[in-house]
Amino acid sequence: MPHKHKSKSWTELKQTGNDSFKAGQYGEATNYYSQAIKELEKSNKKNPEDLGILYSNRAASYLKDGNCAECVKDCNTSLELYPFNVKSLLRRAAAYEALERYRPAYVDYKTALQIDCNIAAAHDGTNRMTKALTEADGLSWREKLPPIPTVPLSVREKLVQRAAGNAAPPNPTPKQNGTRQTNKSAPSEKDMKKGQTLKEEGNALVKKGEHKKAIEKYTQSLKLNPTEITTYTNRALCYLSVKQYKDAVRDCDEALMIDSSNVKALYRRAQAHKELKNIKACEDDLNSLLKVEPKNSAALKLLQEVQKKK
Repeated sequence: MPHKHKSKSWTELKQTGNDSFKAGQYGEATNYYSQAIKELEKSNKKNPEDLGILYSNRAASYLKDGNCAECVKDCNTSLELYPFNVKSLLRRAAAYEALERYRPAYVDYKTALQIDCNIAAAHDGTNRMTKALTEADGLSWREKLPPIPTVPLSVREKLVQRAAGNAAPPNPTPKQNGTRQTNKSAPSEKDMKKGQTLKEEGNALVKKGEHKKAIEKYTQSLKLNPTEITTYTNRALCYLSVKQYKDAVRDCDEALMIDSSNVKALYRRAQAHKELKNIKACEDDLNSLLKVEPKNSAALKLLQEVQKKK
């Protein structure tokens, strides 16, 4: 009986792979993930999601080793097994970017943002790709993009719940990138009117300095019309006033998904990042803003302030 020792299970192999990866041994990690994939494919427990994660992990090792083509291949397999897995989308985007395939990279970054609009890496990636594509294709660069998949609502809710665990409930209004929504069409005329009234009531409360009450009005308004960008930037302003900086960042993220060069959203998010001591993120937002408005004095002043702090 030469085979006394049982071969390692795929979960043990995956764990060893993770440990190697953390230690910076990417070649070893790739080997362990490959063995884990073999074991899991052999076993009868064919859980596509587990297999998808293994491919995604191996893709990460390939990416770290600079093997971008293999990284893309593994991400493709991973996304077939486990559609809209954010890590696979971000890894594939990074590989495409390294391969200078900016269009599919842009699509992956944008898709990741549909699933979770708070991913800094996806925001940064989208901005980098926008710049690269504008330089390559001129102002009509968007016309040359492959279609951006619409992430189904069910997927977003499931992923958001999983990611949040017990955080706030996900906002069920799908954010669209110029694609028509199916069952959740644009707000009705009635809702838009009511939303507008509530927003104006919120604006009046801001003028009186009653920020907490204004937040309630803006929140009610956004329930009726989640596409109104200024309601998000106004509520972000209120959140800054009541020192709820993380909520301010979230509102600016929503606004920037609708319009990625919105100056108010970029400035207010920069202010929130500054308070949260995220100096790099603050600088990034101010630099993005100054690309849109190079002479914006408030942004120039804030940028000087944060650079002094370094």
